[in-house]
Amino acid sequence: MLEKRLGQALDLLDVSETIEQCQVESQSEAERLRFAGSPSILLNGTDPFGSPVNGIGLTCRMYLTPDGPSGVPTLGQPVGVLRTELGG
Repeated sequence: MLEKRLGQALDLLDVSETIEQCQVESQSEAERLRFAGSPSILLNGTDPFGSPVNGIGLTCRMYLTPDGPSGVPTLGQPVGVLRTELGG
């Protein structure tokens, strides 16, 4: 679901980037990547939805959305971070 939502955000912004998936299979790998659970997004190696509240490790990820906690961000959330990342 997150990959689909991210694809929609890229389409809305007319950005033709490839979404690359990465499986995190160990706690040490999660710590090296600062992986805050699945599913996560990294833009240029940074988690745009990261916060001190998020732990690092092999766990399920929750996103804070305007409608409350969810397993994926709203469409507007990745659109917003992508706009910021792209400088506009």
